[in-house]
Amino acid sequence: MGPKRVLLAGWFSFRDGEATAGDVLALQRVEEVLRGAGIPYDVAWSPGFRPEARHLDDVRPRDYSHLVFVCGPLEGPQIEELHRRFAHCVRIAVGASVIDPGAEAVRGFHRVLARDVPDVQPTEDLAARAPAVPARPVVGVILTYGEQEYGEQRRHDQVARKVTHWLAGKDCARLELDTRLDTRDWHLSATPAQVQSVLARLDLVVTDQLQGLVLSLRVGTPVLAIDPVARGATVTAQARVCGWPALVPAEELTERRLERWWDWCLTSGRVAARQARDAFREGRAADGADRLVEALTARRAG
Repeated sequence: MGPKRVLLAGWFSFRDGEATAGDVLALQRVEEVLRGAGIPYDVAWSPGFRPEARHLDDVRPRDYSHLVFVCGPLEGPQIEELHRRFAHCVRIAVGASVIDPGAEAVRGFHRVLARDVPDVQPTEDLAARAPAVPARPVVGVILTYGEQEYGEQRRHDQVARKVTHWLAGKDCARLELDTRLDTRDWHLSATPAQVQSVLARLDLVVTDQLQGLVLSLRVGTPVLAIDPVARGATVTAQARVCGWPALVPAEELTERRLERWWDWCLTSGRVAARQARDAFREGRAADGADRLVEALTARRAG
């Protein structure tokens, strides 16, 4: 006779626990196997990670015949409490790490299908064979909270709040980036080439910074630019010079506008960004350096 119903839990289930990408992929691998076998199950999630989902505090242990703990190390009072609360269930750990085989958290399971145990040949991590998922856009985010020189025209904080709130709901891989250089801080790039190497590998950049706009177009990566200065400043001016249309003024910053330019950047904007890159390389537009020698050799007025 098979299980009545299985509850899947892990470190991603505890109120103060955390969910890693590997944990969730391991869970998906287990779900795939249970669905294939026709075994009914539920998943318990941390309320901090998925507030709308089923939580451990809400489930009734008597509704389940089996408890399966997925991934992570088998140690600590949280797992020991699971053994007490689900004492009537058959308890199985799968894809977990055993640090101390004699620990109460380990001995409480009826069976441990571990990925690694001291002095035992390890098995492949569950995440390795999790169901394949389509790639998501990789988005660089370059926001500036400075530029105090604009005084009352500054909208930087408001822009950052709106943009990051919107980005949190997008199904994409987000990378917070900085164009500052530092030869001592490993968090920052040390040369412009290092910054460009990152930008060139992105699908899109979202920025309210002049350099974020120019450096991204320089390598052919589309940019969703927001001018954080009321009535427009350097970001607007540079977008105009570059002929780049994906620009949102601070006064017109709405999710509808962001969505519109997001879609454009990931479609037609790819070609437009490469065209902007080629225009830079060919020097089609004059810049200040083109007039520098003339300025240096000109006679001083008066």
